[in-house]
Amino acid sequence: MKKISAAALLAGILLASCTPKASTVAPIGPAVSSAEQLAQGKTIFENSCGRCHKLPDPTAHTSVQWVGIMNSMAPKAKLTDEQHQWVYDYIVSVKK
Repeated sequence: MKKISAAALLAGILLASCTPKASTVAPIGPAVSSAEQLAQGKTIFENSCGRCHKLPDPTAHTSVQWVGIMNSMAPKAKLTDEQHQWVYDYIVSVKK
């Protein structure tokens, strides 16, 4: 019985160590941004996003779709987590 308990404990430890690591993508979600942060988000959006391609229309996608778009594009633009949030907040504010 002790061997079964020890084997179960060992299996549990091994399984726990094999879980996927937490994502390194910046969290995006509802945030309270000041007018200054929204202005910075707009500037970053226009300068960073517009450097490589035509600027997308912020109203063309839902807030949920923008999360995926931002998570894939922000690393290419080398945005900090804070800048990432500001751009997202700006885009969502345009939709209101």
